[in-house]
Amino acid sequence: MCLKILEDSRLYVLLLKIDGDLAEGERVAGCACGGALHRANYPRKPRAVARGTLPEGYDRRHSFCCAEDGCRKRRTPASVRFLGRKVYLGAVVALVTALRHGANARRAAELRRAIGASRRTLARWRAWWKETFTATPFWRTARARWVPPVSEAALPASLLERFVEEDDAMRLVLLLGFVKPVTTTSGGRISMGD
Repeated sequence: MCLKILEDSRLYVLLLKIDGDLAEGERVAGCACGGALHRANYPRKPRAVARGTLPEGYDRRHSFCCAEDGCRKRRTPASVRFLGRKVYLGAVVALVTALRHGANARRAAELRRAIGASRRTLARWRAWWKETFTATPFWRTARARWVPPVSEAALPASLLERFVEEDDAMRLVLLLGFVKPVTTTSGGRISMGD
């Protein structure tokens, strides 16, 4: 895999469509109180991708608010575009962290320059995959699917390798789809945090 994947606007069009489908499913399901959900999207400022690469609407996170007086609960569906409240796009966080695994100092510096992230930011992403993600109830259950076990020390690279697709961009999409349950706190799911 290489960073060129992040320059292909088709990747972001696909991820936007998937998120739209996830949002529509959430809207149709309605609120737990029985109320209808009204659109209450909120702005995001995606980083690390050149302007013009992202389709229109990519800077909005799908979200809903219950229409019932007395409830008004917010529902934010899972996402393949955004990993929780991270300002960098999910595709960037996953791919760069995977490429960073095992990279020498020169290659790590190239990755930082290419996406405009600091060394500390990359270290936080790495720590999230190794410590926070592996401690989630989602991962503790989902890791049983993989035989032989996925190397937690090499996440997300070791997980990305398990998706058997010839197209590297599609492998990245599958990874983002797999981890989407940890992208929101709506419905009691785990969030990535800051």
